[in-house]
Amino acid sequence: MTDKPFNIDLGRLKTREKDRSAQAVEKTDRAGEELGFVAREPQKKRGRKPSPRTGQVHAKVMPGIPEQIANEARRRGVQQGVIIEEAWALYKNKSGI
Repeated sequence: MTDKPFNIDLGRLKTREKDRSAQAVEKTDRAGEELGFVAREPQKKRGRKPSPRTGQVHAKVMPGIPEQIANEARRRGVQQGVIIEEAWALYKNKSGI
């Protein structure tokens, strides 16, 4: 038996450049939609949008200070981070940073 099973003659294979024109892409997309394929674009990320406040500060402070900050934040209806941001802004203005 001289013929090898599953032998492929690589010399006869040829590569072709894919047609990437707008008309070809539109035609392909239309055909895909008709056959029930979904869009190529990634779906919009679901869920809650990330907060711009991502930095965390874990400062060790003297006893009583955490309760004071928490009480002030609760009284004003803001997060504790807002109190810290405002304190930092006051410090920067006072020290000329």
